[in-house]
Amino acid sequence: MSPAMLFSFVIGYFLLLLGVAWFTSRNSNNESFFIGNKSSNWMVVAFGMIGTSLSGVTFVSVPGAVGLDGFTYFQIVIGYLIGYVITALVLLPLYYRLNLTSIYNYLSNRLGVRSYKTGASFFILSRTLGATARLYLVVKILQDAILTSFGVPFWLTTLIILFMILVYTYEGGVKTIVWTDMLQTTGMLIGLVVCVFYILHLLGTDLGGALRAMDDKDYTRLFVFDPTSKTFFLKQIIAGAFITITMTGMDQEMMQKNISVRTLGDSQKNMMVFSIILLVVNLLFLFLGGLLYLYAETQGIPATGDKLFPTVALEHMPPIISVIFILALISALFPSADGAITALTASFCIDLLGLQRRTDLDDVTKKKWRQRVHIAFAGVFLLFVMVFYKVNDPSMIGVILKVAGYTYGPLLGLFAFGILTKRSVNDPIVPYITVLSPAICYLIDANQQVLFGNFRIGLELLLINGAITFAGLWLISKPSASREG
Repeated sequence: MSPAMLFSFVIGYFLLLLGVAWFTSRNSNNESFFIGNKSSNWMVVAFGMIGTSLSGVTFVSVPGAVGLDGFTYFQIVIGYLIGYVITALVLLPLYYRLNLTSIYNYLSNRLGVRSYKTGASFFILSRTLGATARLYLVVKILQDAILTSFGVPFWLTTLIILFMILVYTYEGGVKTIVWTDMLQTTGMLIGLVVCVFYILHLLGTDLGGALRAMDDKDYTRLFVFDPTSKTFFLKQIIAGAFITITMTGMDQEMMQKNISVRTLGDSQKNMMVFSIILLVVNLLFLFLGGLLYLYAETQGIPATGDKLFPTVALEHMPPIISVIFILALISALFPSADGAITALTASFCIDLLGLQRRTDLDDVTKKKWRQRVHIAFAGVFLLFVMVFYKVNDPSMIGVILKVAGYTYGPLLGLFAFGILTKRSVNDPIVPYITVLSPAICYLIDANQQVLFGNFRIGLELLLINGAITFAGLWLISKPSASREG
């Protein structure tokens, strides 16, 4: 199918999003933008969060990694499920009890203002890096498949997509996103299922036959039992749990959708239902990866990793499958970027600018500030996507998880210290502890051969980072009567 035809489908999809945004953002205000007026339907949030959690990276990188790692990514997914249970039973009740708009206000109540600002700053750094890495991967595919043939440079493609996202999130924020995420998750899952069954048809086999063929290639191995390996099953499961606790339970983007649900009970139901569906969907992505490698081998297609799925779908499939792939891909793209920009805007306005606490500003002025910050973050996203474009790492999911280990570790340490202890910290020193901890982790990671021999640290770097932060906070703390939390 011609790039022009593919582009017309992208425009049509965007116009559909605009229609949903117009309908949902009527009579919106700052509360609508930040937490959807606490009136979101839990079932809609649960379904939409699948798209937010998976993103274009999962859509492309998880199937692409099967050739090297088999189904071992599922070890991390098992950890995700554990992490969602802990988040639902421990963190959600805390946020609802304190009636938070920004979850980092908890740190202010419990540890102090500097701790609060530090936590919000690490979220802004973490989410900016993670979201722009995800955005880069999908924009690069769209660039290669469509825009290059029009002579459009990569930076302009990125700018156009960010402008699209701004247009439909500018007014409604979370109130709009919970509905657009549902639409986009639907598109992504339809694309996934269609691609699975079409490749099964091309291979002339069924689910059982495909699994047997994958087993012969060692694609279906689920668990790694070598304790020295980075992918040792126990390390992966524990790391997956803590990735979820931090990247969902301590992440404003993910939690603002959960706390937009009216009651705690509904919010917990949302998280539990969503986590079970997510487990099944990730397994289906791994199965798709195995199918793609089997098909690539029969056709002599040399592509691997992040390039495999786009190459097969766009160059070796009928036009209708190419269209479904592109629509599914942008369905995965938008939830990972629109929610991030909205959450970053909310956190910057509430946590760093303190707009909700400003009594000297009227609602109109506050809205103008929020809109300016929203546009500014789109500019920041453009800058970081261009940085990733220059770096051009072959597997973005590895980059994202590595970044999370460094940037979410201090958040894990801060929240864990607040929840698990009753001690009072020397608040002005907290920022130094949270910067020192990732620096120590970098030195550990860079010198693993010297420190540990054949043993390798992988995703558990996040847990080590959080533990170092926790220990540092303990050293600058003293017993206290209690703060809220």
